[in-house]
Amino acid sequence: MIGPWAGLPVAWTTADTFDEDVYRMDVAKTCAAGVPGIYTAGTTGEFYATEIDEWTAITMVTVDQCRKQGTPVMVGITATSTRGAQRRAEVAAEAGAAAVQIALPYWMALEDDEVMPFFKEVARACPGLSFNIYETLRSKKALTLDQHRAIHEQVEGYSSVKANSETLGFSPEGCRQLSEFLNVWVGELAWCELGPHGAIGAASSLIYMHPQYLLEMFALLQAQDWEELQGRTDYLKKLKTTGMDPFREKGYKDTAIDRLTGKASGFLTMPVQSRGPYASATEDDVRQLRAWMEANTPDLIYE
Repeated sequence: MIGPWAGLPVAWTTADTFDEDVYRMDVAKTCAAGVPGIYTAGTTGEFYATEIDEWTAITMVTVDQCRKQGTPVMVGITATSTRGAQRRAEVAAEAGAAAVQIALPYWMALEDDEVMPFFKEVARACPGLSFNIYETLRSKKALTLDQHRAIHEQVEGYSSVKANSETLGFSPEGCRQLSEFLNVWVGELAWCELGPHGAIGAASSLIYMHPQYLLEMFALLQAQDWEELQGRTDYLKKLKTTGMDPFREKGYKDTAIDRLTGKASGFLTMPVQSRGPYASATEDDVRQLRAWMEANTPDLIYE
């Protein structure tokens, strides 16, 4: 559970249904690029906007395609109830996933005494799979070091955490503490800051923009070549800040931004549209961002 695992978006048809053929093409292309793993049903994969039958189909197709190419799969199983997460965990295990990723239920914040039973009950539904906690304040609760340690000691398979802003692992000291017993994942733009404190991976929403560029960044992280990694990071930040500012002003966020980046670079095949009610990028946006990238960040254009 190290490296940038590719958190792919889902391909939707013009009728807003799952487009299996196009999705398979992008999964296969990402596997062929040499990523350490594929991750589905995260925020970029719009788990929150996917019905259980669609989620099941996407899970099965992802695992099937990745199995053909020898790439492990982590499946997001976040839900608003214990049973909902268990049901998804059971499907992921049956399909042959290598790992599951789960955030705390996000509609109502859990109390401290509800955290451990939740993770234990979900983990029992997928024995033998690696367990990754997606820690985000969208769940209205940040776990403490003691809670992470207790979960690691009592929940089978808990081996990695995806740390986001304002959670323990996203600070230098918190990352160092968690890295003593977990693999800590942070966004690639934070590798240079948190790599020296133990960060070792990412659930990547950038790797399908230009896989080789991101894999080279990860090699620099592993080599602890912080100077060269900083240069790569600064170059990438040009795109994620100045390049994307006009689109954030349109209200685009998360999967809309991620799809737009992957389409503008030339890597993703799937359509740019995401699901409502959230704002979705357009083909005009793709052309606009592509022109900006050609002029300002040509190394991020996928050839």
